[in-house]
Order: sequence, then structure tokens, then C-alpha cells
Amino acid sequence: MKTNEDKIYSFLGLATRAGKIVSGDDSTLLELKRGNINLVIVAEDASDNTKKLFKDKSSYRNVPYVYFSSKLQLGCAIGKAPRAALGVKDINFANKILELMETSKI
Repeated sequence: MKTNEDKIYSFLGLATRAGKIVSGDDSTLLELKRGNINLVIVAEDASDNTKKLFKDKSSYRNVPYVYFSSKLQLGCAIGKAPRAALGVKDINFANKILELMETSKI
């Protein structure tokens, strides 16, 4: 049986293949400023500066953000090198990932 965490990684992989993910600090920030991001995921082991930056930018634009997983696992989920930040462009993927994160906290 897959845990919700596994499902989240699967969804991130799926969203990546569908071209609905931007990754890395610069790309995520750029797309966030353009209003193309529906969810920001920041690695729990990202630097405090990075966390604060995305928290502030996301809050300002009313975009949900979550701290989740590690840079290495986020990178692996999308088939790339370790990533501190990911942006989910598609509202449906964003909602599903948030839903899975909510249910995994229970």
C-alpha cells in the first residue's frame, strides 16, 4: 500500500512529465511573479533565507506554500538534481497534492 507521501512523489513526477512543474529557486520565483504558480513546495532542509523568501512571495500573491520533504527527495521525484523549491502550475495537481498533504497529517 502506498503512503500519502509516496502518492505525493508520484503526483510530482506525473506533473513534471505533463510540464506542469517548475523547479529551482530562480525559475519558481520567476513563474510565481508572473502569476503562473498555484502551489509552492519548499524543501524542509532548504536554507532559512530560501524558506522566508518563498513564504513572503507566496503570501503576498495569495499562493499556498508548504514545507515538504528534503531537497534530495524533491529532486528525485521530478527526475532532477536536488531542488529546494518547486512550483506547481496546474491548479488540479496543486489541489490534489495539498489534499494528500492534509490527509497525511492526521
